[in-house]
Amino acid sequence: MITAGADVGSKTVKVVILKDGKIAGKGIAIAGLEAEGAWENAWADALKEAGISRNDINKTVATGARLKEVKGFDEEMSMVTADAMAMHKLNPEIKTVLDVGAEEGRAIKVDKDGKVSDFAVNEKCAAGAGAFMEAMSRAMQVSIEQFGEEALKSTANLPINAQCAVFAESEVVSLVHEETPRPDICKAVCDGVSDRLASMARRVVVEPKVAFVGGAAKGMGLRRSLKEALELTEVYFPDDIEFVAAYGCALKAAE
Repeated sequence: MITAGADVGSKTVKVVILKDGKIAGKGIAIAGLEAEGAWENAWADALKEAGISRNDINKTVATGARLKEVKGFDEEMSMVTADAMAMHKLNPEIKTVLDVGAEEGRAIKVDKDGKVSDFAVNEKCAAGAGAFMEAMSRAMQVSIEQFGEEALKSTANLPINAQCAVFAESEVVSLVHEETPRPDICKAVCDGVSDRLASMARRVVVEPKVAFVGGAAKGMGLRRSLKEALELTEVYFPDDIEFVAAYGCALKAAE
């Protein structure tokens, strides 16, 4: 059986193809202003890697913030359900999942059967999401990858207290004007985002085993800050960290 899952996010579109339950192909494309074009590009890459045509797909399930902008799937599911299903397959010991996308963050409590028992969403302000991190990296004139590396160079504890992305950015600008070292500013941003994510996660009760997924989870600085904010010695970061929700959708299609 061949199934596919897609995550049509606000920044990127991800597609995962499964053959008999195993990943056969993946594709990712920047969504930009028109998600439909990214949808087709991500599909093309995934199909090419899998060595099949779209007609070979038995069923497609999709999720994501911009799902309404695309066509060509059989069923849709929520992001939290997709994350829970994927994580239960990847690591059934994980009971708390933090998924940070471009526009929002999600904390998900997963039960022993891989079902969602509780969840919380930070969708009121981008200061707890990947888009804010990218905006701050541009302000620091470094790539998002370099931003995390810079943060790891710092041991300072500079608070960014604003709960709104606009005011948080103003605090960062003030630090720049005060000639605060770049690594210290980068760490302050990572700490601020992590504090908001940790607060959200505690609303669903953080279990000892936590997974961090989504595009923002690639940032090494944010990873360190999150572990400290949640007072954890270890956080699970799955392979293909951006494709977790799409993988969950593909698993759902195979049921």
